[in-house]
Amino acid sequence: MNYAITFTEYAKAELLEVGEVGEPDVDEIAAETLFSLISPGTEINSGYLGEPPFPKISGYAAVSRVIRIGKQVKHIKLGDLIFSMGNHCLQQILKAEWTFLLPAGLDEWKGTIARLMGVSMTTLTTTHARPGDRVLIMGAGPVGFLAAHIFGISGYEVTVCDPDEERLLALKQSGITHVYSSISADGQKLQPFALVLECSGHEQALLDGLRSVQMRGEVVMIGVPWKKRTDLTAHDIAWEVFHKYAVLRSGWEWELPTFSNERQPHSIFTNLQIAAKWLQEGRVSLDGLVRKVSPQDAQNVYRDLSNRSYKELFIVFDWSQLK
Repeated sequence: MNYAITFTEYAKAELLEVGEVGEPDVDEIAAETLFSLISPGTEINSGYLGEPPFPKISGYAAVSRVIRIGKQVKHIKLGDLIFSMGNHCLQQILKAEWTFLLPAGLDEWKGTIARLMGVSMTTLTTTHARPGDRVLIMGAGPVGFLAAHIFGISGYEVTVCDPDEERLLALKQSGITHVYSSISADGQKLQPFALVLECSGHEQALLDGLRSVQMRGEVVMIGVPWKKRTDLTAHDIAWEVFHKYAVLRSGWEWELPTFSNERQPHSIFTNLQIAAKWLQEGRVSLDGLVRKVSPQDAQNVYRDLSNRSYKELFIVFDWSQLK
């Protein structure tokens, strides 16, 4: 039997029995999912609490074991562990090109986290800021937490702001020391930054970031502004951009090509592979920050995520828990 987590109506997630996967095409593989990662922002806002039509498939990243291979697939063999942008589904067909082998020794559940690391790695690839520069990260959710480590690994001086004290504590325990509840914490205005990564999707955080950036610095919108949260106006933003000569731009990861070539060595998938390697090397501490849940409990999981009931930042479906 095969199963998939599906958003069947507004605020309802179900584990449904779906059709068995067939034989993969010549450039495809069939894989059985071991773990799949939830992206809270995307899956809650566009899926679980999204607009019609329903039903909608769910999923963001998966680590799977290869069970069948297409005739033209040469770099993958039966039994290999692979990363993909797969769905929350027990078995699925994947384009082989859209997968890569998990680094040896990397825990399968941990491999899924590479997908969320890739979100801010696009900005790492495209920014004009250089190692040694000061970087401010607004928001310490899953994406912001990982961005702090990514830029720290790459030699930047990282500061993080988030009003959630538990998230700041998690950052401190993971090795990020410069954390604050606001840009004016402790009565001192933080110094100007060469780069600000706005990872919350909140327009007040965006404005605070613009007020903190240095002259001609970059402010990159990584968090999706899913909805209006304040009464700020466009003028508030425009004033800061104009007087700072600031570069305000989108940080949507798909600015990069999906795959690299001889003229463009950097891509979505090269970044994902680097992220997986850093995870394998233990460069990002995830102790106490990951919760494994059963796909059979999907409704409760998405409900609790939408209510921010979890202390853990990363929620991973463990498909071995299917009974």
